[in-house]
Amino acid sequence: MQAILSNPKSLLPAMRGSALPAAILLLVLLMVVPIPAFMLDIFFVMNIMISIAVLMVALNAQKPLDFSAFPTVLLFATLFRLGLNVASTRVVLVHGHEGEAAAGHVIEAFGTFLIGGDYVVGLFVFSILIIINMIVVTKGAGRVSEVSARFTLDALPGKQMAIDADLNAGLITPDEARTKRIETGAEADFYGAMDGSSKFVKGDAVAGLLILAINIVGGLILGVVSHQMAVGQAAQTYVLLAIGDALVAQVPSLLLSIAAAAIVTRVTSTSQQDLAGQIGTQFASHRTWAPVAGILGLLAMLPGMPFLVLAPAAGIAGFASWKLARQKSAPPPPPPVEALPEAADLSKIGWEEVADTCHIMLDIGYGLVPLVDERKGAPLMSRITGVRRQLSKELGFVVPQVKVRDDINLAPYTYRISIGGVVVGEDMASATEMLALDTGQAVGMLNGKTAKDPTFGLDAVWIQPGDSDAATGAGYLVVDAGTVIATHLNHVLTVNATELLGPDEVQSLLDGLKDRAANLVAALCPAPLSLTTLTQVLRALLAENITLKEFRRIAAAIVVVAQRTQDADEIVELIRPELGALIIQKLCGVREPLRVMTLEGQLEALLGQAMRNDPSRRHAIEPDLGRRIIDALTHAAQPLMAEAKPFALVVQPSIRVAIRKLVKTCLPDTPVMSFFEVPEDKAVEVVAVIGAPEAIAA
Repeated sequence: MQAILSNPKSLLPAMRGSALPAAILLLVLLMVVPIPAFMLDIFFVMNIMISIAVLMVALNAQKPLDFSAFPTVLLFATLFRLGLNVASTRVVLVHGHEGEAAAGHVIEAFGTFLIGGDYVVGLFVFSILIIINMIVVTKGAGRVSEVSARFTLDALPGKQMAIDADLNAGLITPDEARTKRIETGAEADFYGAMDGSSKFVKGDAVAGLLILAINIVGGLILGVVSHQMAVGQAAQTYVLLAIGDALVAQVPSLLLSIAAAAIVTRVTSTSQQDLAGQIGTQFASHRTWAPVAGILGLLAMLPGMPFLVLAPAAGIAGFASWKLARQKSAPPPPPPVEALPEAADLSKIGWEEVADTCHIMLDIGYGLVPLVDERKGAPLMSRITGVRRQLSKELGFVVPQVKVRDDINLAPYTYRISIGGVVVGEDMASATEMLALDTGQAVGMLNGKTAKDPTFGLDAVWIQPGDSDAATGAGYLVVDAGTVIATHLNHVLTVNATELLGPDEVQSLLDGLKDRAANLVAALCPAPLSLTTLTQVLRALLAENITLKEFRRIAAAIVVVAQRTQDADEIVELIRPELGALIIQKLCGVREPLRVMTLEGQLEALLGQAMRNDPSRRHAIEPDLGRRIIDALTHAAQPLMAEAKPFALVVQPSIRVAIRKLVKTCLPDTPVMSFFEVPEDKAVEVVAVIGAPEAIAA
């Protein structure tokens, strides 16, 4: 209590948060509890004030989302007005026989002053207001809301892809992209809510018509039966009060309908103006007002036309046209003199000069700039987005954005791919030519510059686009420069997948899994494994071509093993038997046998003894023996690789890591598995046995 008294501003958030529940409670009281006439006057004035304020906010909004709370405000304003109708109906029917002032001065003023005390005139005025509100304003606004909501939802995927393309191109920062995505989603939600809110306004108008009929019928019955009034006197009293009550409610309803129509028909302006400024800017042309002045002047000269009315109007339009034309022809005012910026202190170096927030960089020479030029469709950017999307699905986590920038230090047609500041790929491409790849089925020679495909090392020729049909007919595979670079980028990112996974990506994986398996995540990180150790484990799996698509299964295996050890290397080896099915599904079908190579028993025993003699496993295999094993393995794998038949090398668990390091130099895509990683129910076909030490030595 003392803290609140010492800082009264701390009460504001609490008071603001309790205002809406209090208003809803007041609304319920209006419908249930009888209120005196003077309180009814206060609430009627408050209703009119709220409607005018809502209309002003709608007119002054620079774009529809500036008034994103409008659907909810419209709902509560409509409920408030209907609650007042219930309260006023009770007062009119109970105290109407006492006189016109019995229902409050506001209803009396609308019933006597605005319609002259004639309830027949009031009925016609109310009917006209209902027609304007329901048929013109509400129906049109509802149709615009429906179409806007449909188009906005249909365009949502395209807008999201455009944001991703701008992010990949480096045109916007990740924070700006996040803000744009939020705005795009909010826009779709807003127009969807407005489509439903238009039904509130229409229902309100119908309710006003029904309430008027109920008040008239109920008043006549009560006046004649309960208060022994003549039919004419009862009609004069109760119908007049019912008309006044209806007009009091219908005027704010019409204001809210106009506000809704102004919001949904508003087109966002690039100049960030409100509605009045936008309309004024678009009407500020002398070519608009000159014909208006001429037509009004001709009408004023016709016999029978009101000359004294049309002539001044024509003069005003003509003066506006002359004034606008003069403003357009006048020279623009000189730009304001700005203060010269202070000279930069050359002795200071900012972090922005040496830091780069993008993890993946694609530097291009100026000859490849047309591939990222938006005026030419930026074909490379869309392909990079496709590469990131597809690679993210394959690896199981979101691949970081790729920033493309031109580098004047590169040769004109050279591009360079860097990950974490390390160059991992570099080659040349021609933005104006096509690359014809010889996949082994091509015949004949092509005119052009010979080259090598940067991804697969195939023989290729850069040809003119007009020769692509002839090259395709000759058996060549023809692709454009954007596809060449994007394919090379995809290959490089796949090979270096471990460099793409960091603690932030691992945390995102945990956050995504938490929605489906909260207890599993709680048992995994930060205890018993820290985020750093978990990142090391997952990166080790990626290094052996085990993707993270089935992260839930991987996490469940890690949780069990983490109770025994927190060493990343040991965890990887202990969980691999649980992931064996994930590894072999890339090598063979469900009904196909697993093709494997094994080591001869004496060789495995020799290598196992070497592992026991060198616990660090850094120099376990003697170099000459390792070279001979590689040669024998490569020789045995050549027939399978020629037929594109994948296989695995299966060895004892104790030597798997050392053999994997050895094989990675010559067959990086060949998985090295232990016997325990092959499922028991999986058929195995031994395609080769790497011989005994004596055979290798021979």
